[in-house]
Amino acid sequence: MRLDVEIDPRSGFCNGVVRAINQAEHYLENNSHLYSLGAIVHNSVELERLKEKGLEILSVNQLEALKDDVILIRAHGEPPATYSLLQRNNIQVIDCTCPVVLKLQEKVRTVYERMCPLGGQILIFGKQGHAEVNGLVGQTGGAAIVIDSVESASNVDFNRPVALFSQTTKDPVEYAAVAEYVRSRRPDAEIYDTICRQVAQRHKYLVDFASSHSMIIFVSGRESSNGKVLFELCKSVNERTFWVENTDDINPGWMHDGDRIGICGATSTPKWQLEEIFVYLRGLSENQ
Repeated sequence: MRLDVEIDPRSGFCNGVVRAINQAEHYLENNSHLYSLGAIVHNSVELERLKEKGLEILSVNQLEALKDDVILIRAHGEPPATYSLLQRNNIQVIDCTCPVVLKLQEKVRTVYERMCPLGGQILIFGKQGHAEVNGLVGQTGGAAIVIDSVESASNVDFNRPVALFSQTTKDPVEYAAVAEYVRSRRPDAEIYDTICRQVAQRHKYLVDFASSHSMIIFVSGRESSNGKVLFELCKSVNERTFWVENTDDINPGWMHDGDRIGICGATSTPKWQLEEIFVYLRGLSENQ
């Protein structure tokens, strides 16, 4: 079976994830152990690799018992309450909050402080309970309203002033639809363009990449919100798009002789994992 296999050159970790993993590895070069508050990346294969180096994931619920130690804050960021707890427990912080997320947190806090006395409300377009969204809601003391669709936005009280922000990794097309709806209900609503440029550009590029191949192997952890969005994007333009976490998930029966296969992934998918899939598929092509 002859297969033409190509890796999407723009897939792989986003800059924020690269920075967090690099700092974790740098610390573990001289230390045997490091805590991470939440999964440093939503990718079970990469997490297992980092675990072998000494990284241990803690939940927020476990944080109260940790004292006089070191912890890494991942790229998603954390709400102010988390930093207060870390300070009280004398925990040293390796803060890897993505600069894009950090800027967004500051903007949400500033706008909320201005609008709150006027009876205004902050809307966050994102996934309820997602780490980044929790950090954004925390900038408003828990007052922000999280919406994930036009339907959920319809429940907002538009008699009050509104400011709309988006989680940085959401689909730009979906956000544009929500923003249009909010404007239709409240023409003076403040709409902020807060989707990460790197993520937004990847959306546009993936449409071309997926449509220019006969088949797509999409590599991502199942927990990745960005993975879900990008997989559905690929699937929308190429029905023969298959989601895998590793080579064990690949069914050779998916392939047809002469297929031009594109390999791509989420912002939480490392380059080495894409290359591992590439080598496996090339092996199928050469051995059959």
